[in-house]
Amino acid sequence: MIRPKALKKGDTIGLISASGATPPEKFLPAVESIEKLGFKVVAGETCRARHGYLAGSDELRASEVNEMFRDSNIDGIFCIRGGYGATKILPLLDFEMIKANPKVFAGYSDVTALHIAFNQQCGFVTYHTPMPSTEFIQEKMDDYTWNSFLQSVTATDRSDYDLENAPGRNMTTLAAGNATGQLIGGNLTLVTASLGTPYEIDTKGKILFLEDIDENEQRVDRMLTQLKLAGKLDDVAGLLLGAWTNCGPENPKRPEHSLSLRTVFQEIVGPLKKPIIMDITCGHCLPTMSLPLGRTITMDTVNQTIKVVE
Repeated sequence: MIRPKALKKGDTIGLISASGATPPEKFLPAVESIEKLGFKVVAGETCRARHGYLAGSDELRASEVNEMFRDSNIDGIFCIRGGYGATKILPLLDFEMIKANPKVFAGYSDVTALHIAFNQQCGFVTYHTPMPSTEFIQEKMDDYTWNSFLQSVTATDRSDYDLENAPGRNMTTLAAGNATGQLIGGNLTLVTASLGTPYEIDTKGKILFLEDIDENEQRVDRMLTQLKLAGKLDDVAGLLLGAWTNCGPENPKRPEHSLSLRTVFQEIVGPLKKPIIMDITCGHCLPTMSLPLGRTITMDTVNQTIKVVE
C-alpha cells in the first residue's frame, strides 16, 4: 500500500463534499478550523452546492473529487462532512488518474465508500478522521481528537505506534486471540452497501473496523447478518468495533423486545472464533480516534492493544 506524502503547515487542502450538502452557516467556520491548523484551503463548489440532500449533482461531486486529485497544487483532500451520496459517484471517478496521484484523503461515515474504493482500486492508505463541519467546529473538540487527527495526516510514514483509546475509555475483549492484517472498513451501513457491487469490500485476511450511528440494534443485527451470510466475516483476521452512537433499542420502554448490542455482537460474530475488541473510541463520537485505513496493524486481545506496524 502506498502511503501518501505527509502534510505540513503551509500545505494546501482541497475541501470537498462527496456526499451531503453542508449547512451554509457551517461553511466558513469549517474553513477557518482548517486554516487554524496552519493549512491553506481551496474550497470546492460542493461545499456550498445543494441538490436536495446532496452537495450538488453526482457529476459535480465526482468531477470535484477527480479535479482535487489531478491538481498538483492540492496537497491533501478533506471531506467537509458525510451524509449520503458518496456511493453514487463511484462509477464516475477516474481511478487510474487517482491512483497515479495519491494524496492524504480524510473523512469518515459516508466517506467509507471512497475509503474502500481508494484502498482497493488505487492501492493507497486513506484516513478515517473527524471532519471540518461536523467535529472541527464543535466546542467540545478535545486534545486527544486533535492530536490523533494531526498525527495521522502529518506523519503518514510513522510505524510501530499504538492506536490508543481516549484517556479513561477502556477497550473490551469480546473474543480472545491475536491477529495481524490490513486495517479496513468504517461505517457498517456503507460497508454493507458495497456488497454485490463492483466496489464490494474485500475482507480476506484483513482486520475489519466497524461503527455506526442512529441504527437500532435490530438493523445492526440485520447488517452484520448480511455480512456474515456473504462470507465477509468468515474471511476476516479480526474485528474492531467502535462507537455505536444512538444505536440502542427501538422501543426502550419495552426492553424485553430488545437485545443489547453486546448480545447481538456475541451471537453473530462471537462464534466466528476471531479476535474481537470492542469499545474503540472511534466513530460518530467525541473524543474520537483517527485510523490509517490500508495500513498493517496487529491486535492483541489479552493486552487490549492495537499497533500500526511496518
